[in-house]
Amino acid sequence: MATLLRADPTFYASPRLAMQAPPETVAYVIIVNPGNGPDGLAVVDADRSSKTYGTVVGSLATTHSGDELHHFGWNACSSSLCPYAAHPHVERRYLLAPGIRSSRIYVIDTKPDPRSPRIVKTIEPEEVVNRAGYSRPHTSHCGPDGIYVSALGSPTGDGPGGIFIIDHDTFEVRGRWELDRGPQYLAYDFWWHLGYDTMITSEWGTPKMIEDGVNPDILLKGGYGHQLHIWDLPKRRHRQVIDLGAEQQMVLELRPAHDPSKAYGFVGVVTSLKDLSASVWAWHKDGDTWKARKVIEIPAEPADPEQLPPLLKGFKAVPPLVSDINLSLDDRFLYVSCWGTGEFLQYDVSDPFSPKKTGSVHLGGIVRRAAHPTSGPLNGGPQMVEVSRDGKRVYVSNGLYKAWDDQFYPDGLKGWVAKLDAGENGGFELDRKFFVQSDQRFHQVHLEGGDASSDSYCFA
Repeated sequence: MATLLRADPTFYASPRLAMQAPPETVAYVIIVNPGNGPDGLAVVDADRSSKTYGTVVGSLATTHSGDELHHFGWNACSSSLCPYAAHPHVERRYLLAPGIRSSRIYVIDTKPDPRSPRIVKTIEPEEVVNRAGYSRPHTSHCGPDGIYVSALGSPTGDGPGGIFIIDHDTFEVRGRWELDRGPQYLAYDFWWHLGYDTMITSEWGTPKMIEDGVNPDILLKGGYGHQLHIWDLPKRRHRQVIDLGAEQQMVLELRPAHDPSKAYGFVGVVTSLKDLSASVWAWHKDGDTWKARKVIEIPAEPADPEQLPPLLKGFKAVPPLVSDINLSLDDRFLYVSCWGTGEFLQYDVSDPFSPKKTGSVHLGGIVRRAAHPTSGPLNGGPQMVEVSRDGKRVYVSNGLYKAWDDQFYPDGLKGWVAKLDAGENGGFELDRKFFVQSDQRFHQVHLEGGDASSDSYCFA
């Protein structure tokens, strides 16, 4: 891996400085093959002045079939400037793309030509298993001292899931992160408050619980994840459980405040067993403990059973299914994807405990099938969401996880990526010139030079 004589210019000491960065000209999007071929990475032109704006201008195919690439991330970012574990000479150059089915991880070089990425290393499943004891890698985040990767479970498909570390320079798996996991068993997302030496982790399910789709028996018994876990980050030890209640099923995406002096954040809950509503909760530090409370609730929508997939017919309603959330770098606007109803929401969270809805648009949805201004009816719904560093551009894609896609959209999910332009004081509108469609499925989006979910900061 190349090293620099000075810090990468895409590293910023604070979120405020990162918001002044140049706009992205390229968006990278994970491609998931719905059949038996390999997955890959699409390069989309995000330069509004370009003649090819809003189109795929490059692509890469992986070397194996059946990986199901999922959440990917940069090898290094602004956390490399943290004073207690500084690595200022690493470069934001490589994307790590884990296969949630295969446990294989591809290291993708985006230079010298950002539109022609190439695979430079493959971390095989055996290395992950032998060195960390985990399988089914899910999310990667670039930390001050290495690349952190969450994993859903053990090599047998059971638990516990957890986190392992990959070396910044060699891309070798170092080993398991946890020294004392306490009662933590289920895993999903993780993030941290670097200013408070604290990590937060969330819960989905073990590989056996999710790989064949939603299991109604597990769901109705409250068996999917419903807890947050608080960790001592430098000591790698479990400190506290926050149980949202078994009614709150699948506690997924975590978005802590970007300001390292703030000790709060948001987490999305997919569904409530009480009424199929979805919700967003805010966690916060209260003295020596951490607490969480519901701050947003999104109700299910009544629907004709004939319009619903078999899994939902008996409920006679469309659940919102909040699958992703994202927070602008100024910690002002929270974006919420409702993959079931097709609604995409914006909230002003200047007061994190009293959000105010400031924007809404529909794309797709199990019943609504809302169209983009340049498309016919769409399936899928806003799923993964990414926000530009300056907060002015928001990207959404519609693929979730193949087995779950097929349950909720049994007519076959067609991939799309849309972009919205956000107003300075709230509200947004769809960009008519940016809409990418494909027979393949699009999962996560990351932006050239970083975005709202790539970096963490040590300075306010």
